[in-house]
Amino acid sequence: LLLFVAGFALYTFATLSYSYSKGERVGFVQKLSQRGWLCKTNEGDLAMVNIVGQQAEIFHFSVRDDAVAKKIETFAGHKVALQYEEHRGVPSSCFGDTTYFVVDVSKAE
Repeated sequence: LLLFVAGFALYTFATLSYSYSKGERVGFVQKLSQRGWLCKTNEGDLAMVNIVGQQAEIFHFSVRDDAVAKKIETFAGHKVALQYEEHRGVPSSCFGDTTYFVVDVSKAE
């Protein structure tokens, strides 16, 4: 049992420490909310529009750091650039509902 718990903890640490991909998405944050019954996570949607009149593509993301979530909230109504890391195989939704974790945000020009 101890070996199983240690293996699970090591696997969880590995999936959260190493990113599968990194990138940036630009658009307008549609929503950012704290969700969950037991594990409260910050979840949001970013609307990305390339051409005026085109339907917006929605990018779903999670934010693990409350300071980054507050920073996103300060840019409400402005176009933002979200820097994210993709972590595949995270074994629980306690860390976020999506595989995309926002690590920083800046106001886009």
